[in-house]
Amino acid sequence: MEGGEEDVRMGAHRYGEGQAIGTAAPTLRESKDYEEPPPAPLFEMAELSSWSFFRAGIAEFVATFLFLYVTVLTVMGVERSSNKCATVGPQGIAWAFGGMIFALVYSTAGISGGHINPAVTFGLLLARKLSLVRAVWYILMQCMGAACGALVVKSFQKSQFETLGGAANTVSSGYSRGVALGAEILGTFFLVYTVFSATDAKRMVRDSHVPVLAPLPIGFAVFVVHLATIPITGTGINPARSFGAALVYDRAQAWDDHWIFWVGPFTGAALAAMYHQLVIRAVFVKSNFFRSKYIV
Repeated sequence: MEGGEEDVRMGAHRYGEGQAIGTAAPTLRESKDYEEPPPAPLFEMAELSSWSFFRAGIAEFVATFLFLYVTVLTVMGVERSSNKCATVGPQGIAWAFGGMIFALVYSTAGISGGHINPAVTFGLLLARKLSLVRAVWYILMQCMGAACGALVVKSFQKSQFETLGGAANTVSSGYSRGVALGAEILGTFFLVYTVFSATDAKRMVRDSHVPVLAPLPIGFAVFVVHLATIPITGTGINPARSFGAALVYDRAQAWDDHWIFWVGPFTGAALAAMYHQLVIRAVFVKSNFFRSKYIV
């Protein structure tokens, strides 16, 4: 792309020194310094014959496995201690979840996109960033990886795992199901909105000199949402994380309100996808939708 290297190097400072700070540029170049990827087809059966398709699913499995292994162990360590001051506490749990997402997104982004969360996959599917075939494959592997990660933790400390709740997400006493659902929707909205913003094609080009920029805000979003909602639901915002812990723990209390940890994250992801595509990226405006002769 002509002029692309210069635009990447200059980033946002693409206009000369003669332009005063805070004033609009008189003209814009005809060509953009980034290229928007085309929408993914809904059904792409050819992917099933590609090794990269299966490799990406395996990467999602391994990443979600490691995510549950470290985070569930962290939760168990806090829950088993009678003196919370002797453990990392809720803040440490939040750091474990956020830090693992940061590390795993950075490690797997080049292979699978580093979703590690069915809600993220669902939001990107709605935005036509991947096909339905790949989305279903990712969600399946994420749930399997989460279950295996929780199972390994249970094999390490079976009695504590069963008596302490297995880090399964539940609605805490004093909160209604409506409050829990709202917390999951808003928490996931924030996370998926951050994912869209951090991986935006324009930003990825202009901030390419900072290679860890995208995983950092995503991990930090997970961290702050956990700080806010651990007292309410233990923080789901990831159906695979909730499903894996509930499946291995397998008690009635883990399944009673389990629907909240699917409906909430998927609703939040859908709202984030709509907000980013329709408002932030203004896909209707760019496609001249509102200038159509059918719109009066």
